[in-house]
Amino acid sequence: MDVILAIVIFIVSYFFIMTERINRATAALFGGTLLLLTGIYTTEDIFFHYIDWNTIALLFSMMVIISITEKTGLFTFIAIRFAQSVRGDPMFLLIGSIVLTAIGSAFLDNVTTVLIFVPVMLKITKLLKLPAFPYLLMIIFSSNIGGTATLIGDPPNIMIGQAVEHFTFLTFLAHTAPVALFLLILLILISYLLFQKRLKTYQPNLSELLSIDAKENLVESTILYKSVTVLIMTVTGFLLHAILHVEMTTIALTGAILLLLLTEKDVKTEEILSKVEWVTLFFFIGLFTIVGGLQHTGVIDEIARLIVVSTEGDYVKTTLLILWISGFASGFIDNIPFVAAMIPVIQEFETYGMVYLDPIWWALALGSCLGGNATLLGASANVVVAGLAEADNQRISFLRFMKYGIVIVVLSLIVSTVYIYIRYLIPYMG
Repeated sequence: MDVILAIVIFIVSYFFIMTERINRATAALFGGTLLLLTGIYTTEDIFFHYIDWNTIALLFSMMVIISITEKTGLFTFIAIRFAQSVRGDPMFLLIGSIVLTAIGSAFLDNVTTVLIFVPVMLKITKLLKLPAFPYLLMIIFSSNIGGTATLIGDPPNIMIGQAVEHFTFLTFLAHTAPVALFLLILLILISYLLFQKRLKTYQPNLSELLSIDAKENLVESTILYKSVTVLIMTVTGFLLHAILHVEMTTIALTGAILLLLLTEKDVKTEEILSKVEWVTLFFFIGLFTIVGGLQHTGVIDEIARLIVVSTEGDYVKTTLLILWISGFASGFIDNIPFVAAMIPVIQEFETYGMVYLDPIWWALALGSCLGGNATLLGASANVVVAGLAEADNQRISFLRFMKYGIVIVVLSLIVSTVYIYIRYLIPYMG
């Protein structure tokens, strides 16, 4: 009975999130409340087992840092300079945003990258009177593709890296970066085919754009130097967190609290906290609670076991099925709990006589990271971009996003299938 209730509540909550008939945070939180009322789990289960407070705290911290930095006009300054460097060309702007987001997502993490980059793109599109949707859409896709390339780019990769001792930063770079690079080139081609004609109709006033003095928007005060210093320190901490043996959440929280302390006399803490995207944070909390219902009742574990049973332990079938199942599951269920459920299952494959598990780990990494592009709920970065866009009155529709997202995911999984088959499975069978 608990299993049926958990599935029904998940589907109903998902329906309201998809159709957007009510606020998505309210829909997700209501689903979690129903799970509590029906006794499927307790508040202790929610707060101590299912809500990923690391993700919530990381998002909150970066929102605080960016809210303070935004007051200095730094993002407007960067936006104007970026737009001027490509002479306001809408397509060059789109391609530039894809490349920069992918690089940032690979070497920071995709959530931090979109938190920094989306405010800049929203400023540029307003300045040039361009539609924001193509830029936001491609930022989401490129952030998830870029995040696939490295150990620290996406939470599933971090989890897999912790589970497999011999997987290092360089190991991920050697095995997941080649396919991510190919997909990035493919994404640039797709963006050109999809939006070139549409964006060509927008002709920004180049003389007006070039005449703008970007420095006029920069508030050269102590807040600027303090916020830039803390932002650089935080980003450097992310890059070195494995060497420092300090969690990324700890680094982000330290940066946020330090910046609040340093700027206390310049800007009110209440004002900064009012700028935090609380709807996005509570949506994440709600999402963790309804997915937690599936975890608690064993639904996610059962999905993982069915994969093993359906392939009858066949090495090639198991590897490719995990790629596709994790790809589609991660599009509709947050990829973090799915990967958490899959890790112990893959570790048990050794009991089925599978000694060389590396290709299966790469299949899980590629599927869970790339599958995040399917829907607005597929990855943390997607939800953050949607939240930032909504705060700027540039709402992204769930179904409109999914129309593009499913196509990107299917193409990504086809490319990943060919890559895994040629690089790992043919040599293994040979």
